[in-house]
Amino acid sequence: MSALTVYLRSEPVGTLAQDESGMLQFTYAAEWLGRDDATPLSRMLPLSPTPCAHKFARSFFAGILPEEGPRAVIARILGISDGNDFAMLERIGGECAGAVSLFPEGQYPRPVESRVSVLDERDIIAIVEELPRRPLMAGEEGIRLSLAGAQDKLPVIMDADSIALPLGNTPSTHILKPEPKHFPGLVANEAFCMDLARRVGLKVAGKAVRVFGKTPCLVVRRYDREQGAAGTIRLHQEDFCQALGRPPERKYQQEGGPTVRDCVGLLREWSTTPVLDILAFVDALTFNLLIGNADAHGKNYSMIYAAGARRLAPLYDLVSTIAWPELSTRLAMNIGHGKHANDLNPAHFKSLADDCDLGWPMVRERIRNLADKMIAAANDRVALIESSVPVMFPKVADMVRERCERMLKLIVR
Repeated sequence: MSALTVYLRSEPVGTLAQDESGMLQFTYAAEWLGRDDATPLSRMLPLSPTPCAHKFARSFFAGILPEEGPRAVIARILGISDGNDFAMLERIGGECAGAVSLFPEGQYPRPVESRVSVLDERDIIAIVEELPRRPLMAGEEGIRLSLAGAQDKLPVIMDADSIALPLGNTPSTHILKPEPKHFPGLVANEAFCMDLARRVGLKVAGKAVRVFGKTPCLVVRRYDREQGAAGTIRLHQEDFCQALGRPPERKYQQEGGPTVRDCVGLLREWSTTPVLDILAFVDALTFNLLIGNADAHGKNYSMIYAAGARRLAPLYDLVSTIAWPELSTRLAMNIGHGKHANDLNPAHFKSLADDCDLGWPMVRERIRNLADKMIAAANDRVALIESSVPVMFPKVADMVRERCERMLKLIVR
């Protein structure tokens, strides 16, 4: 049986093993269970000496890994099967989402370092061009990086003066997301939506827009990192699929992924401030519908664990997907009976409120307030970003304003 030691920051918390049939099993270390400050890796991996079953171990650990196209490319580069979660974790599990890392037996994470490879403009242009062929710089010596998702991206360290690759056990601070060639305007779209969310009072990850060569890039500040006296500190986190025991291939409701009811139930049971987090989640659902984001699935919402608290993480991956007519409008999570991004019907939110045991007058008022703020912010274009793709900026702003106005007309009836 093969095994990897699982670390939370620099502390060994348990062992992930794979048997001959490919089944995963996670077991907490006795030393970790004996600590007064021991915390579970996941809601679905409770502290217990009993090994955690494959279903829940895989949901959490596969949730750390890249998905779809990037995963298949990484597997080819590393010479492993793209269906072998364990082998991929063994090769790229050194710098992951949150504070978790995995190492083969006999290997250990070094003390947190500040060892980097500073990139100049030419380096970054070359990396951006290479990422579709080498996601996460897979196979590069000294780099063991993993991020979930199906889009090309790269963990980096960014400050006012430079961008660098983290080496060894140096924590990354940002995620660099180049614009895919088949979705021109994506960076402008996402930057606009993230700015809009911030302007209307939602908690959203920080971001910057940079252009390297001819490729626009969104550089997103990692919400699972914070600065301490000794440098960058990794914060533990898990997305809603992991916290609800759903593997990454089941992130969409229509494929067995989380529903809104599941997510509200998670926050009600697991958040240390459930009232505030449920309200923030309702605002996030409303915002995503009003911008026309049909792809807000279970992996696009997360819990962040810090200072003994379990809270809804800042929002990320905010994109108006309806800006591209060729993309499906089928919602990743239904809003009540509404299944499509253009189902802007308050009745769907009312059924959602009933299904989740939320007060409809409260939900209705939050929709009104958010739509009003979004109209005002979308009209204040000077205060929002200037797009690197001029046609995308006004297109999304106009769509958002029209969708908000339509919702407000319907909700007063």
